Amino acid sequence: MPHLLVAPVLLPMLTAAIMLLLGERTSWAKRIVALVSCSLGVIIALLVLVWVRGGDGALGVGVYLPGNWQVPFGISLVADRLTAMMLLITSVIGLCAMLFAMAGWDKAGVHFYSLFQLQLMGLNGAFLTADLFNLFVFFEIMLTASYGLLLHGTGWPRVRSGMHYIAFNLMASLLFLLGAAMLYGVTGTLNMADMATKIPLIPESDRGLLHAGAALLAMAFLSKAAIWPMNFWLAPAYSAASPAVAALFAVMTKVGLYALLRLWTLLFPPSATGSELFGSEWLTWAGLLTIGFASIGLFASQRLGKLAGFSVLVSSGTLLAAFGFGQATVTGGALYYLISSTLAMSALFLVIDLIERARQEEEKVPSFDPDEEGLPFPIDMLEPPPETNLDEKEEALIGRAIPGAIAVLGVSFIMCALLIAGLPPMSGFVGKVVMLTGLINPHGMGVYGADIPVTAWVLLVMIIVSGLLATIAYSRAGIRFFWAPQDRPAPWLRVIEIVPITVLLGLCVLLIVHVGSVLRYTERTAHMLHVPTAYIDAVKATRVKPGPTSQPLPAAVPHPVPVPQQPAASAPVITPRIAPVPMPAASPPASVPPALPGASS
Repeated sequence: MPHLLVAPVLLPMLTAAIMLLLGERTSWAKRIVALVSCSLGVIIALLVLVWVRGGDGALGVGVYLPGNWQVPFGISLVADRLTAMMLLITSVIGLCAMLFAMAGWDKAGVHFYSLFQLQLMGLNGAFLTADLFNLFVFFEIMLTASYGLLLHGTGWPRVRSGMHYIAFNLMASLLFLLGAAMLYGVTGTLNMADMATKIPLIPESDRGLLHAGAALLAMAFLSKAAIWPMNFWLAPAYSAASPAVAALFAVMTKVGLYALLRLWTLLFPPSATGSELFGSEWLTWAGLLTIGFASIGLFASQRLGKLAGFSVLVSSGTLLAAFGFGQATVTGGALYYLISSTLAMSALFLVIDLIERARQEEEKVPSFDPDEEGLPFPIDMLEPPPETNLDEKEEALIGRAIPGAIAVLGVSFIMCALLIAGLPPMSGFVGKVVMLTGLINPHGMGVYGADIPVTAWVLLVMIIVSGLLATIAYSRAGIRFFWAPQDRPAPWLRVIEIVPITVLLGLCVLLIVHVGSVLRYTERTAHMLHVPTAYIDAVKATRVKPGPTSQPLPAAVPHPVPVPQQPAASAPVITPRIAPVPMPAASPPASVPPALPGASS
């Protein structure tokens, strides 16, 4: 089973190489290979999830050493409950986005499937790696692929937002390198688990350098998570991307939050004397400001793409503010909310593309001349019965059929709106309730007297206000795109476009049906994060695998080492560094002294 941990990285890497070899003319073969690869990715993620869920403590943490080098000198891949959860979310969204792209978006540019697989490789590697430098490497793989995917389909909006996106992420990568270098200079290691054991040993004189390096890393992660004020690039970029790419991009903001949560709980737990919960107040207030900024943008958005982009920002701000409190119960609810919001955002980007396409379709009314062909029904059927309710155009209100395509889009849009706004009975509501319950009752229901910080009440107000503004914004958009248009033809939808949306929204419904088991999983994950002993012990206890035994070399025959004679007093003394080894002779000369004791003649 440990070898399974490298499969989420190797599978998309090999698939991307195969895509390049196939070329651009064999589209059917590339679709089959991509579909098989993404399906295998889901199966592998499920196996990893089952594996880590079956163990307790260090037994629930899988460690793999690709180079067979001892920790902390070599590369380490580690999977715990949080890693397995993120791998499963990424693989499911990747499969659904791939299916949607097969409806036609994959032909809008070149090398789509190769870039898509490299994107999955970077995401999976970032979730699995256990050292800072390889985290940077996988971040760069992910970002490099996203640059090409963002420009997929061409067009001036994609080029303009792509330039902003590239420039901003290059700056974030520079901060990443500087922060990692500073932490390496202080701790002498890049392995996260090894670094966690050395944090308490850092002298007080070096604490400032440690905190400065951690702050630079946090800025890099917060930039990738689109936290205010480093989030002005997200809404234009995500709204300009093609729908399948935007659906996959919904996971990218969660990568920054994952890296921040992983490093923060490892390096600065409550037991880290002198650096315990370093920067928690800053994280909470940054999340609150992001919620406020995104809620205003959400309320003011008129385009559906911008509406979805600001919804991603609301989700990121809510998660960051919850993580900043450093409480396991709040983090457990936030992880449940992360699953729900990520699936809902991906489904929303796919639904928006179908709605926009329906708006662009021209109405096609068949021509009919009654003088030439005659009426296909009796003339008295043109008049409705006297008791029928009529609208302003004197058409019957009762019995008017809603086209199936419009009904599917409308129901999908309503479910996405309920999930994102956090309204009951959807899973977004459950996640917010669990988070707020942990904040207001940190010691459990019925236990009073706990000191509740001011930021907890601010988060409570911000979650309610953001949900209200999201409800208004999505209701307004639904009226404008579904109720207000008159005589709009029903759009043509393909089954391969509806299936991914149905799967994503169906998983959100399953989160409600199995809310107890999912919450137990996320709460257990949160406890392991805030008490990272199992993670550290599992990584430090991993040993390299012994190599194959080699044949012993034949024993060398020792030669006598002669002792040089003392020269005359008048002659200069020259002592050679290495004694010469004479060739064996039948009988040694008389001037040669006897051999040293223990040497064979």
